[in-house]
Amino acid sequence: MAANLIIQSTQAVAAFGVVGTVLGMVLGVAARYLSAPVDDRTEAVIALLPGSNCAQCGFAGCKQAAAALVDGRATPALCPPGGASTAQRLAELLGVRLTVDGEEAALPTVAWVEEERCIGCTRCIRKCGSDAIVGAAKQMHTVLPEACYACGLCVTECPTDAIVMKPVLPTLATWHWPKPTATDAVAAG
Repeated sequence: MAANLIIQSTQAVAAFGVVGTVLGMVLGVAARYLSAPVDDRTEAVIALLPGSNCAQCGFAGCKQAAAALVDGRATPALCPPGGASTAQRLAELLGVRLTVDGEEAALPTVAWVEEERCIGCTRCIRKCGSDAIVGAAKQMHTVLPEACYACGLCVTECPTDAIVMKPVLPTLATWHWPKPTATDAVAAG
């Protein structure tokens, strides 16, 4: 009786093993031949975007925005937190021309807490996706500019309008000599 039980359990385990192996092979073949083609540029675009998933571009997150960029449904200038430099890198990656429509490229911005208005409600801290806001309940908060994505979600969340977006002033590390224009060459000559 015990021998029969061992044989039956061995047969059951072997049957499950065979069924699992066959189904695994079928799934492997199906994954190989039925998968949708993936554009490698999507991952490269995602790497260039800030990753704040703030939805300012009109898409739910950076992954959806990257797919729209690769499909041609969006322009490289879609990301406000990324600014002009991200738009330029996206245009170069995708091989498209970046148009600014006659507007001057805006300076990158960063969130700034006006101390006299901050009540320490911590709403901005909970909304910040990059953990750039530091503070405690009933205490004044501050923003770490190096970590701020400039998504502006904290500005809309603040009940006292204590958070404003200010332009990031150039430093020696970020300042670039402007390219000469045709009028500069005529004036110099």
